[in-house]
Amino acid sequence: MSIRVGIVGISGFGGGEALRLIASHPAFELVHAAGDGSAGSRLIDRFPGVPRKLAGLVIETWDPDSLPELDLLFASLPTGTSAEALARIPERVKIVDIGGDHRHADGWTYGLADVWPDRVRGSTRVANPGCFPVATLNTLAPLLAAKLIRPDNIVIDAKTGLSGAGRGGGDSRFGFAETNENLQPYGLLRHAHMPEMETTIGQLAGGSAEGLVFTPHLVPMTRGLLVTIYCRGRATTAQCLDAARSFYADRPFVRVTDRPPQTKWASGSNLSFVSYAADPDRELVIAMGVVDNLGKGAAGHAVQNANLICGLPETAGLEGAPLWP
Repeated sequence: MSIRVGIVGISGFGGGEALRLIASHPAFELVHAAGDGSAGSRLIDRFPGVPRKLAGLVIETWDPDSLPELDLLFASLPTGTSAEALARIPERVKIVDIGGDHRHADGWTYGLADVWPDRVRGSTRVANPGCFPVATLNTLAPLLAAKLIRPDNIVIDAKTGLSGAGRGGGDSRFGFAETNENLQPYGLLRHAHMPEMETTIGQLAGGSAEGLVFTPHLVPMTRGLLVTIYCRGRATTAQCLDAARSFYADRPFVRVTDRPPQTKWASGSNLSFVSYAADPDRELVIAMGVVDNLGKGAAGHAVQNANLICGLPETAGLEGAPLWP
């Protein structure tokens, strides 16, 4: 079975990670690569280690009206740039949007694959969750479903590697001198992922998440993302861990651990690690989640969603072990 695949935005970090995964996927055949900034170059010029079978594929200018015959398109474009263009793609072409334009948008399925795989199966338009939301929502979903925490009093402290900021832009904050041995909070109060998280927490809990607080930070590492989430509830640590193990019992990519998770555990993989510590006397639950921001937080999750919508095994092309060290 060969599924003809295209990637738009292939020169960015998310698109490049999608290329890495699709290059060895047992059913996906990459036949189209697009990216305005790299148009005209071959894949091997941008990615010297690309497999020989893909080396000569020429990156084309992104034009939704002149696509070759495709079964599936991965769109890895900056938020705000994909909605109009993707609306022109024929319905027969399945789309996974790694960018932010279609999360909780009409006509698109919110692809939180580890929590709602049945919503994704059979869809033709899937919006990948953001990297911070997937780490947060995978961690909170078991607690919210079991009513172990309140949805209206959640504080998220998040740390991400620099690749989460994207490859382009020329922003001096992301240069080596500014980021090395430095820690930067950003996006205070109005981060773009806030509405996405509020909406989904509300859906998971059946209640309002209006008290949500979210503060992301850039840390001087290339990839990896950790969320430490402070919640209110009378659950014990054992109850939280049991709820998560039950919730994710048949899910292939979520690991529930007794130990606080570390970003290295997920590096280069589609895994999501969750753990909990609770003090019922103080009504405090600390929930911790780790993902690779380019893997489960972007391209890995996109391939997982694509497997679901194409009727393939969910784990196809995604079972490689994390990088270590």
